[in-house]
Amino acid sequence: MPQNVLIIEDSLSSMKMMRDLLIKAKLNPICAQNLTEAKYVFSSSSPESFLCAIVDYDLPDAPRGQAIDFTLRSFLPTIVVARHLDDDIREVILKKDIIDYITKENEQVYEYLSRLLSRLEKNKKVGVLVVDALRSRRTAMVSLLRRHNFITFESADAEQALATMQKFSIIKLLIVDDEGLPRVSGIELLSLLRREYKKEDLAFIGMTLLKKPGLSARYIKSGANDFLLKPYCHEEFFSRVMQHVEYMENIELIRRAADSDFLTGLPNRRYFFEKVETHQKHKPQRQALAILDIDHFKAINDTYGHDCGDYSLKEIAKLVAFHFADFTAARFGGEEFCVYFANQDPSHAHQALEQFRTALATKVFKFEKNTFHCTVSIGLTHQTKDGISGMIRLADKHLYLAKNNGRNQIATDC
Repeated sequence: MPQNVLIIEDSLSSMKMMRDLLIKAKLNPICAQNLTEAKYVFSSSSPESFLCAIVDYDLPDAPRGQAIDFTLRSFLPTIVVARHLDDDIREVILKKDIIDYITKENEQVYEYLSRLLSRLEKNKKVGVLVVDALRSRRTAMVSLLRRHNFITFESADAEQALATMQKFSIIKLLIVDDEGLPRVSGIELLSLLRREYKKEDLAFIGMTLLKKPGLSARYIKSGANDFLLKPYCHEEFFSRVMQHVEYMENIELIRRAADSDFLTGLPNRRYFFEKVETHQKHKPQRQALAILDIDHFKAINDTYGHDCGDYSLKEIAKLVAFHFADFTAARFGGEEFCVYFANQDPSHAHQALEQFRTALATKVFKFEKNTFHCTVSIGLTHQTKDGISGMIRLADKHLYLAKNNGRNQIATDC
């Protein structure tokens, strides 16, 4: 069920733009044209159902931001919109615990609003670690981050920070104030982290005093993603944080596209080799590799068409993903799939493959008005003498035997 967003806005044209934006973002707009109406519609809904509120600073019955105070008292994360924003109004708004503000200058500002709303939902899965020797400074930064729904962690020194990193894999960003850190400096902490985490996997923002410009350069040269000069304004703080979190998400999307088979969504051949080679560096005691080839797949394409062939591969890929979720499985190309088993007894690998073979043979495929079945032939090897290339050659040899012996079976060397 979509989350609610409370809109308090007296301009019908602005309200319509925001409503359309929220509906496009799959959120449910709850609209009010003044503070009185907002109190009524909010009380008629469950408070937990709201993601946030979008509030006009100047309303007929709340001309000086009183509606903002209402939403904040109601524990609603609040985004402020304003027709005009002079320095005095901006200062008043920023003293409140709001997420951010936008001015109704042009349609482009609503694109920023859309981005902000999207982040509020995504941030619920992003961990941020604040490292600062002074509790009051940590508390101030954590308070800002929580307005944006980030999962927050705190450390008073580098040792605590490293321990927290090992415990919580959800952490994607560190904000480190070097001032007063005992024993291990922020630069030294950064150096330790960069041995394990790349810039696109863990963002690091260093903080430094304005009177120490050389430290910011040292941060960047040592592998930091960014730095902030103190004192900082909260708008710049959020802009830097949002920029680097989005950067990491975009890199992850690119990685997934590069590592995935376009049709089925399974890992592709290149990713498979990288993953298996990584496993083999740890010298697992037992290994197995299987090649799975769909029987008579050409006949499906010839009989029902290539769209049906694509449908069949997608359905088979779902079974592959389900049955081999604990192993390394990939689409190798055409109608061929490959599965690698590390630290598994030969009987366990054979059992998992047999369960898959049976599940596929009994599955009913339905495409348009056609109903049909698929089977699979499997070649399995446990011999590891010549590494991954040798395992593939042996598995392919056993697959050939399974085909020649009547298909819909497993041929193995154990």
